[in-house]
Amino acid sequence: MADGSVVTLGESMGLLSSRGTGPLAHGTQLTLSVAGAESNVAIALSRLGVPVTWIGRLGTDAVGDVVRRELGAEGVDLVVVRDPDAPTGVMIKEHRSAATTRVWYHRAGSAGSRLEPADVPEDVVARARVLHVTGITPALSASAAAAAERAVDLAREAGVLVSFDVNHRSKLWGSAAAAAALASLVARSDVVFAGLDEAALFVDVDADADPAEVAHALTRLGPAQAVVKLGSQGCVAVVDGAVHRQEALRVPVVDPVGAGDAFVGGYLAGLVDDDAPAARLQLAVTLGAFACTVDGDWEGLPFRDDLPVLGEPEHVDR
Repeated sequence: MADGSVVTLGESMGLLSSRGTGPLAHGTQLTLSVAGAESNVAIALSRLGVPVTWIGRLGTDAVGDVVRRELGAEGVDLVVVRDPDAPTGVMIKEHRSAATTRVWYHRAGSAGSRLEPADVPEDVVARARVLHVTGITPALSASAAAAAERAVDLAREAGVLVSFDVNHRSKLWGSAAAAAALASLVARSDVVFAGLDEAALFVDVDADADPAEVAHALTRLGPAQAVVKLGSQGCVAVVDGAVHRQEALRVPVVDPVGAGDAFVGGYLAGLVDDDAPAARLQLAVTLGAFACTVDGDWEGLPFRDDLPVLGEPEHVDR
């Protein structure tokens, strides 16, 4: 029986981020945190009170220890294989200027890329309300792709909703390879998230495309819900044939990395709570806005009590 939880799987890495603004070459100090699309979503859900499990592989190294500790401290349930033969991946973030962030990944041969079908427990997936996967995991390796496919197979067999964020990473693979590999995940999903450029992997999108028509086109591939993320322009969704539009919240942007994952976490939290589509989208853009206001991929994500803060220009908690 479904327990109202969300299960996700993928790669989580150590994140080395420059302190302050400027080139790393000038000896900028670095701070260590954790990052990963699926684990960012998991933290977003956990902070909103949604039970969530992250499935993944970590090396038997200090960075893996940090990832496990941070996710556990955020209330995320963990199903983790510690791999003694591969390191935990690392990403490096440089705040090159106040308006420019650059990221480098060191993940080739990482423990996360060695995720495999046997790492995905059937009972954990089968009792969830939602399984969430992204297009990053299939790009890491053949075994990671097979793990994502197994998770989706298990979810569909158990009647668990499947959420899929295209999350195309051009540094991992080209558009043609991504489109061929991810089309089946789109078709077997109940909810799909994509930017306009990501949607163009699967449907026709021209320069003047109406996001609502793009969302409709995605639903014709299989999902009952398609959410087109438009960044600072908000989002457009088609849910069971009906169009919903939501403007973004206007906030000072400190670091936009992780905002898309926060958006997905907000939408899924509303979905699990059986909120109406408009309320899901409002929560999604609210979490995306929170993520932009703080340096870090997930550190600025709100708890339930924090949600009204962005609507109060001079909020003082007494």
